[in-house]
Amino acid sequence: MNHSVSHTARLLWAGLRALLVLTLVTGVVYPLAVTGVAQGLFAGKANGSEIRADGRVVGSSLIGQAYNLPLKKGQETPAPDLKWFQGRPQNGLGSNSLNTRYHLILSGATNRSGDNLELVQWVKEAKAAVVKDNSTAGYRVKPSQVPADAVTSSGSGLDPDISPQYADLQVHRVAERNGLSPGQVRKLVEAHTEGRTLGFMSEPRVNVLELNVALRDLAGTR
Repeated sequence: MNHSVSHTARLLWAGLRALLVLTLVTGVVYPLAVTGVAQGLFAGKANGSEIRADGRVVGSSLIGQAYNLPLKKGQETPAPDLKWFQGRPQNGLGSNSLNTRYHLILSGATNRSGDNLELVQWVKEAKAAVVKDNSTAGYRVKPSQVPADAVTSSGSGLDPDISPQYADLQVHRVAERNGLSPGQVRKLVEAHTEGRTLGFMSEPRVNVLELNVALRDLAGTR
């Protein structure tokens, strides 16, 4: 009987030691090592790919933002603030979703086929709005100039980037509303255009938040 109790106690102690060692290694040492390496080699990415302006965090380079005017009384959807570059449409999950304004509660696509009548209508309305909003007194946007990312949301609904074509289409409107020349604004776009990853993956892109931070600095110091 005593031998059996002693054997059981040894097994329990061995199990407890294994639990303590594994907890220390996997719950303390490994996370600290990974965190240390991440902070040492990839601090920006480890901290959320923050974008800063005036010494404070204004967003992440990985998550899109809305650039809208304050919601007016009686409005259900705020109007875009057209002094800024606009990102992709923000209804990533459709009109009945929680994620209609780049909310981070959830993300996803519309899950509608290309011939879905509701999706077709969204695209038509978005295209007309892009043409109207970006046409100025001296520059008229043609419907054929509107790229796909200007009228469709991304798979997540949170895409922070737009194509160089969509950024270029907005140049005249942004320049007019900020008292800048189209040439000045186009240089900003060119400076913030990233090429394909490793030269062959993904597509050229422009981060909208980074571009708008640079725009604000240029417009404020002209």
